[in-house]
Amino acid sequence: MSWGTELWDQFDNLEKHTQWGIDVLEKYIKFVKERTEIELSYAKQLRNLSKKYQPKKNSKEEEEYRYTSTRAFLATLNEMNDYAGQHEVISENMTSLITAELTRYVQELKQERKSHFHDGRKAQQHIETCWKQLEASKRRFERDCKEADRAQQYFEKMDADINVTKADVEKARQQAQLRHQMAEDSKAEYSSTLQKFNSEQHEHYYTHIPNIFQKIQEMEERRIVRIGESMKTFAEVDRQVIPIIGKCLDEITKAAESVDHKNDSQMVIEAFKSGFEPPGDVDFEDFTQPMKRTVSESSLSNSRGDGKSEPKFGSKSKGKLWPFIKKNKSPKQQKEPLSHRFNEFMTSKPKIHCFRSLKRGGAGPEDFSNLPPEQRRKKLQQKVDELNRDIQKEMDSRDALTKMKDVYIKNPQMGDAASVDHRLAELGQNIEKLRLEVQKFEGWLAEVEGRLPARSEQSRRQSGVYEAQNASGVNSCAQDRESPDGSYTEEQSQETEMKVPATDFDDEFDDEEPLPTIGTCKALYTFEGQNEGTISVAEGEMLYVIEEDKGDGWTRIRRNEDEEGYVPTSYVEVYLDKNAKGAMTYI
Repeated sequence: MSWGTELWDQFDNLEKHTQWGIDVLEKYIKFVKERTEIELSYAKQLRNLSKKYQPKKNSKEEEEYRYTSTRAFLATLNEMNDYAGQHEVISENMTSLITAELTRYVQELKQERKSHFHDGRKAQQHIETCWKQLEASKRRFERDCKEADRAQQYFEKMDADINVTKADVEKARQQAQLRHQMAEDSKAEYSSTLQKFNSEQHEHYYTHIPNIFQKIQEMEERRIVRIGESMKTFAEVDRQVIPIIGKCLDEITKAAESVDHKNDSQMVIEAFKSGFEPPGDVDFEDFTQPMKRTVSESSLSNSRGDGKSEPKFGSKSKGKLWPFIKKNKSPKQQKEPLSHRFNEFMTSKPKIHCFRSLKRGGAGPEDFSNLPPEQRRKKLQQKVDELNRDIQKEMDSRDALTKMKDVYIKNPQMGDAASVDHRLAELGQNIEKLRLEVQKFEGWLAEVEGRLPARSEQSRRQSGVYEAQNASGVNSCAQDRESPDGSYTEEQSQETEMKVPATDFDDEFDDEEPLPTIGTCKALYTFEGQNEGTISVAEGEMLYVIEEDKGDGWTRIRRNEDEEGYVPTSYVEVYLDKNAKGAMTYI
């Protein structure tokens, strides 16, 4: 089967067909190119999607990824990023193995096709030239034959006419012979030209054209094979990344199977456990007997002399849940039963308690005493571990410098050994400071874990209401264990408390001894205390200081017995009395 023999007369159709084949190849190249663009766009969108849901560094979201479910989601995001990378690989391979190769091949194919059809047209023009020569020789032979016949007839006519002179007859005879000779020459030329044309034609249709068409056929078959190979490569490029994509999907499945609901539940406990004991039972209020005002611990040394008996101390806390008491109430305010106060407190929002925490802007004491016991223990442990890592880094640096110094001592040409002494001394000082810090935080940690005696006053300021506030979602507010007015609640502990008969207490707790004065202050600017827990002051006003600024930017002051609150530290000039009693306050 050969185009040269089967399609010897289809030169124009073959030219159209081969052009169509090149158009098909270019169309396929365009298809693959658009596919690579789709793969790149898809990979980019997948990467953007993965990046969009990645946790932000140093944010609350990053802390949330400690749970198994969120870690599994993070693993899914990372695998999707790798999944996107495989689509980028598909695009790159298709571009290099198909698009680039076929584009170069199309250019070569166009040049080859142009050359073959140029040869074909040249052969066609040659055979057409031979045919024209043959036709010209034939017409010339035909014309000479006719001229010879006419000359012969004219000679015969002249020869038969008796009136014609002999000279005219001879001239007619010579003319007839000349025409006959020309006819013979034309015949010979025609015969030679015909023989030559037949030879050229045979060679054209049986040699030249078959060879040219065979080359065109081979060119077209190579094009077909090439496009088939490209389609196979198209599939292979996809198939090559299937194992890696399968691994990505396997990792996503593995991450999903690693989700542990029990572990996540335990982590919630570890994250939010305060360490406080639930509040004890509320004492029964017997309104059938006369009410006696409860004597607070702070008033033991200041007897009112009203005939009341001296309270006794018990060895066990009753675990009462006392509400916070505002100190700036008017003396004439109506008293309410304890049960009503308790219910009002449990259903109200801890506005005053939240105030100080919000004003601090997240800054707390160094020993994390503003946190519940369990959370404080975790923070202290993290701090100890961090300091130990810092110590290890400093020690590694010191060891490296020590080795460098030894090398300098043995090989003075490499450096001066004394040049590292200053740095070694700095490292030694840093290590000593870090060790002191570790000892300090380990002491606080031991205190929290029960290995050291806890501070009694600090423990007494732990509130059973803290747990209620924490459960209601006000975690940041619950970290401050003291309300701005200094009131606090009792918790179950081993501390002693006053033993007061159940019938001998008041339904109001306004008789709590106020905090001692630790100095005075002068208002530098006017401050309008519009928030609850603050107090308004006028420029130049002198007031008493009852609590220093603990780093949150607020100072607690008192105007008179019933008016006290917080003002910005930058608004007042404080004059502390260093000998004042109770200069150290708890926050």
